[in-house]
Amino acid sequence: MIAFVEGTVAYAELDHLVINVNGVGYRVFVTGTTAYQVNEGENLRLFTHHHVREDAHLLYGFRTKEEKELFTRLNNVNGIGPKVALAILGAGTPDQFVFAVRSEDVNFLTKLPGIGKKTAQRLILDLKEKLDDLAVLLPTPALATGKGTSKAAPVSKGLGAELHEALTSLGYTEKEAHEVVRSLAEEISEGVPIESLIKLALKQMMRQ
Repeated sequence: MIAFVEGTVAYAELDHLVINVNGVGYRVFVTGTTAYQVNEGENLRLFTHHHVREDAHLLYGFRTKEEKELFTRLNNVNGIGPKVALAILGAGTPDQFVFAVRSEDVNFLTKLPGIGKKTAQRLILDLKEKLDDLAVLLPTPALATGKGTSKAAPVSKGLGAELHEALTSLGYTEKEAHEVVRSLAEEISEGVPIESLIKLALKQMMRQ
């Protein structure tokens, strides 16, 4: 089993990174947020989950051990699978998900991509008593507002399209992505960095 991959980011796509480890490129699937946070040429360590299928061996990567552990527990829930588990992690922060499960917040859970009411109830039933250890370990990073002291990226006509593509890759519908992009028109026109736009969009999705 591959516990982690450490190397240089060769390039990043919406749903995966290619990490150059001593001349070998490993494709590692990550959340959209992680993909946008890294830069090509950056040295990076990702804790990995090795998923074996009949037709492929896939690596899923995470910035922290706690995030990886939460992914593993999600993946073990019947009907979830690695793709949905990764989409869940990408749609909010791990601590938000843990809190929602422990407080039986079905409304929050059904707003996550790929999660209906029955699946939300199954998540609560299967995980509620299994997340106590993670609840005290998970960090609670503040959501970026895009209006702080950080330097804004240059205005890009394609920024809205890029945000739309990122949201649909996380499992949201075309309509949902379009509505959120439209609501963030001011931030997009100001050239807010894409990673901050994604966090703002996901925060807004959770409130709907």
